[in-house]
Amino acid sequence: MPDPLECRTSAEIASQPRTWRAAADAAGRVADALPRRGERVAVVGCGTSWYMALACARLREDAGHGATDAFAASEFPYGRAYDRIVTVTRSGTTTEVLELLDRVRGTVPTAAVTADPGTPVMRAADTVAVLDFADERSVVQTRFATTVLALFRAHLEKEGAPPPGVRPLARAVEDAERAIAEPLAPAVREAGQFTFLGAGWCYGIALEAALKMREAAGAWTEAYPAMEYRHGPISVTGPGRVAWLFGPAPDGLDRDVAATGGTFVAGSGGPDTGLDPMADLVRVQRLAVHLALRRGLDPDRPRNLTRSVVLAPRP
Repeated sequence: MPDPLECRTSAEIASQPRTWRAAADAAGRVADALPRRGERVAVVGCGTSWYMALACARLREDAGHGATDAFAASEFPYGRAYDRIVTVTRSGTTTEVLELLDRVRGTVPTAAVTADPGTPVMRAADTVAVLDFADERSVVQTRFATTVLALFRAHLEKEGAPPPGVRPLARAVEDAERAIAEPLAPAVREAGQFTFLGAGWCYGIALEAALKMREAAGAWTEAYPAMEYRHGPISVTGPGRVAWLFGPAPDGLDRDVAATGGTFVAGSGGPDTGLDPMADLVRVQRLAVHLALRRGLDPDRPRNLTRSVVLAPRP
């Protein structure tokens, strides 16, 4: 088990303010790989990249840039027409993404956002945005995922139509610096179960938060749209358990959680209060590493996972 000060994953988590700023600088240079205003777009990925695709798609639609869907690569609806397909793949080697790009080649413009310029996705997609400054040695994705989201946010801002109610990326960077520096509350450090919630683009953030806790720490986590929490998931909340909300809170949700004896965590009450949801995800990443180390696990070497899922060729 690594020393907390030597944990590679922790170092990559702490680097996110820098990589988000770099994404803002890169947004103009890689614009050819990003959706044009008015296009009907599908954003596609696997695992963490799918969750970031969900967040990016909702941000783009909310900004009025055009209809935008998000899919896991294995679930892409090939009978549906799009003006552009944007794939997200840190490794550039994920089998389902490469198969999708091969299948649609020549029928629709394709793009990829990746961290590694020496991988097959460079040839598979028509245009590519390389965020090599956000690449990671870790198996568990942290900074590449959020840097992709930062890139989409910067792109929308440069187009002059950021989503309503979403604070500027520069403010999110400042919030991330706070999220890295501030200590984690004892109630979350000692909790045994976590339910992550979010509405709109924050639902993708909630899904990613739950995945990070499972991957790095083997924690019991769930994720739901915020308004779905009362429709069943609240039943697992109680003393020693956490309901963690990204974005503005539905009316009365804090009271409902308190009534169960659980802990309610709210990162942001709106565009001018609390942490930006993307920065609040940084707190969850830090918590995942803390829990892993406390349980004797190595967050740099998570169980049953590899950096990329590369499947054997079909017979």
